[in-house]
Amino acid sequence: MHLKAHRFFAMVAVTGSFSATARHFQVPASSVSRFIAALEREVGQQLLFRNTRAVKLTEAGERYYLQIREVLELLDAADEEITGNGAGIRGLVRINAPVAFGHLHLVQLLDGLYERYPELTVELTVTDAFIDPVQEGADITFRVGHMEDSGLIGRKLCDQQHVLCASPGYLEKHGEPTTPEDLRQHCCLVYKGSGGPQRWHFRHPETGAQEIIDVNGPLRSNNAQVLVEAALAGRGIVFFPSWLFSKASFSHHKLVRLLPEWGGSVEEVQSQIYLLSPENRLRSQKTRAVWDYFIEAIGSPPYWDELEG
Repeated sequence: MHLKAHRFFAMVAVTGSFSATARHFQVPASSVSRFIAALEREVGQQLLFRNTRAVKLTEAGERYYLQIREVLELLDAADEEITGNGAGIRGLVRINAPVAFGHLHLVQLLDGLYERYPELTVELTVTDAFIDPVQEGADITFRVGHMEDSGLIGRKLCDQQHVLCASPGYLEKHGEPTTPEDLRQHCCLVYKGSGGPQRWHFRHPETGAQEIIDVNGPLRSNNAQVLVEAALAGRGIVFFPSWLFSKASFSHHKLVRLLPEWGGSVEEVQSQIYLLSPENRLRSQKTRAVWDYFIEAIGSPPYWDELEG
């Protein structure tokens, strides 16, 4: 019986999708279907229910999957173990991340990863869509927001620290706000996503009381980097997580931090950045090595919070 058929079947069992399995193994979906059909003939049982909406395990398929899953994981562990540690980290790791985060941070972080594991190949997919890592075959996913019960293994990298700032040129013309309430009289550059324009939330430095400011200004956009560039050009004030800014913008005095004593966010509850991985993928030595590398390289607190150091 072909080992590849078992691997295809196990992935379909996890993802519920022939196409996701085909993407994961980089083969045509027809090959996945053909191998699994041959496996069903070999064992003499229907393992999957197939319809136009979904693929589900039959009762026999559920039993069979539980029996072969551990065997496949042991085989993977044996393959990795025989290559040794460090130098044995090779092969393909699939990473998913938001567009801006991937562009601003992962590209540079991958340089250090390749130095440590030169035989590793990374497939980086950037999208702001909320994906299912299992369905998409992602080994590691960076997620910005709030963690929900997804059945994935999650590690919080950090709480997002929001930064209010503007260019020296803007402040010279319009003055510097001394309280969040002053922002109502300023040109604010506002992110507008599917939920509408963001509202800016601030916490009083002494009492912790929250102030919610509905801000306005000459530019709204669904692209945060566009708004940061507008702030650099002197168009107004922006309020974004620290990871969206370059350290050079502050060290070279292109941007000035405002109201630093006030904590804030664009939601009532502060959001986070997480690393996520399906449990079966994190058992892989190469995936665990990449996971550990990112945690070490990003640090705690994350390096991007040190904007003015």
